[in-house]
Amino acid sequence: VPSPAELHAARARTGSVRDSATLLPSTRVLLKRREVAELERELQNHREEFQRRMESLAQRRQQLARREEQHREAVLRFDSFLKAVAARRERALRREGEQRARAAAERAEAGRLRRDLEALLRHRERLARRLRSLRPFGDYLRDVLATMGQFQDVPAMLAHFGVLAGMRAALAREAEAGQKRLAQAMARLQRYRQESSTQLLATRDELARLHTRLEAARQDALQWESCWSQIQSTTTQKTLLLGQIKLAVLNLFQLTTAQLRIPMDGTQEDTKGQLDMV
Repeated sequence: VPSPAELHAARARTGSVRDSATLLPSTRVLLKRREVAELERELQNHREEFQRRMESLAQRRQQLARREEQHREAVLRFDSFLKAVAARRERALRREGEQRARAAAERAEAGRLRRDLEALLRHRERLARRLRSLRPFGDYLRDVLATMGQFQDVPAMLAHFGVLAGMRAALAREAEAGQKRLAQAMARLQRYRQESSTQLLATRDELARLHTRLEAARQDALQWESCWSQIQSTTTQKTLLLGQIKLAVLNLFQLTTAQLRIPMDGTQEDTKGQLDMV
């Protein structure tokens, strides 16, 4: 009875056959030839595995026969030892129990191998039936190969179209990767635009603040220029007044010294001294 995995594979192959009905005849032929080649390889693998199992089973049978002979000899030795030495009885019994356990294990292993062999035979029969059912497709592929005359054999043709299918899949993957890279680049561009817009807004805000500070500085400069003009005007007035005061003190000093006939002694520029003298 086919396993669930084999039934599922058979359904998938049946569905692929139905789907392949819509393909070109040459494509269906290639698909059938590939399936035939895969089945032949699988059958060959199962044959080799069956041969290895049969050889292993034969070896195990020979080992079992030798061990059974050894077991009989051990039983004889056990009987002789039982009559000769009573002290070795327990050890011989333990050895016999171990040998019986090994023999039971080997018999169980032989049963398991027989079941595996039966399963392999059933599987080989299924593969043979499947190969017989697919043989017309193989014949058709060989006829197509002979008609084309481009390839040496069916595996070479299948390998060629397999390479083409692989190249197509690689190109599809490369195109998908290019689409992903393009999407990533667009995302980076969008982030850059957003960051640039944010920086531009921040720069505009900073420019507005600086412009406000510049206007405030201009107002302060105008105010300080006005103050400086006032200070210069006041300084000029004070300087003129001081000059007038000095001139008046000098006139008064000259009048006083002239009337009192006091020598001036180089006090022309010393206004304080002139006031003291007056």
